[in-house]
Amino acid sequence: MSTTPASDINPALIHWDGPMGLPEFARIDEGAFAAAFAAALPAHLAEIEAITNDPATPTFENTIVALERVGEMYSRVSGAFWNLSGANTNDTLQELERQLSPELSRHHSMVMMNAALFVRIDALYQDRDNLGLDSEAARVLELTWKSFVRSGAKLDPANQARLAEINERLASLGTAFSQNVLADERDYALVLETDVDLAGLPDFLISSMAAAAEERGHAGKHAVTLSRSIIEPFLTFSTRRDLREQAFRGWVARGEGPGDRDNRPIVAEMVKLRAEKAALLGFATFAHFKLDNTMAKTPEAVRELLETVWGKARQRAAEEADDLSALIAGEGHNHAVAPWDWRHYS
Repeated sequence: MSTTPASDINPALIHWDGPMGLPEFARIDEGAFAAAFAAALPAHLAEIEAITNDPATPTFENTIVALERVGEMYSRVSGAFWNLSGANTNDTLQELERQLSPELSRHHSMVMMNAALFVRIDALYQDRDNLGLDSEAARVLELTWKSFVRSGAKLDPANQARLAEINERLASLGTAFSQNVLADERDYALVLETDVDLAGLPDFLISSMAAAAEERGHAGKHAVTLSRSIIEPFLTFSTRRDLREQAFRGWVARGEGPGDRDNRPIVAEMVKLRAEKAALLGFATFAHFKLDNTMAKTPEAVRELLETVWGKARQRAAEEADDLSALIAGEGHNHAVAPWDWRHYS
């Protein structure tokens, strides 16, 4: 992505003047994001370099606090982009997301693997007991140091390069995974032809399904989509068990379609790369890496916690299944409780 002068950026991306200090999304054209990132990324790196090249002895203020304060343009442009692409995406935003994901990963690696910058941070961390920091500042220093270490700051150059490659690939895979699920959600429609198909549905849902059908070229009919505002109430209210099953199977099959939308090869590659990443950083598994900086600390601790509730949770679920079976039998049916029955009878 080429560099763009800050003067060419849509000011609505940087100056958030909307309600509660949020962006005015109505003033943001998706075509403005490429130029905004092209200006924000080098500006952020320049701010990082200013901290790195500060000739003064490293202090909490000129290093840690300074790091907390840089990147405002980058943060605002990113915040607006990811919120918009997550809530109201389109082909333009998705194409940019595919371009940006590996680029932003490379940018993150350039910052977090900056050897000279980490020298400053590490010097402060090793001398932390003598800095006179209060508990909050000490925690910020600790988290900053750990974040750099977990991002590969202590690795040798060859392993840093490999870790950057892994992170870049994982970013691309994560975007592909999400977009595959979103594409399946967007394209799925169970079109209902008759009033009998609407049995049990409330008026608000019937209205939403009519609008969804019209959007898809089925005016005068109704469509079950995988939008949560439709699929969840449909599974709750519909008395047509056969239709509930079709809709549920479509819902849980997102990302398992044939061809490029099949997320299973993506998951397999992600698992392999995550394992390699964890090993590079000195962890037994990716789970150990993810949990090291959390309260649980280890997968073993998480498993112990889960096992303390598993028995009771399973028992309670079985009791609820019995209650639902009684409701089903009370309606004169003899089928077992299936996943597409649970919301309806609950």
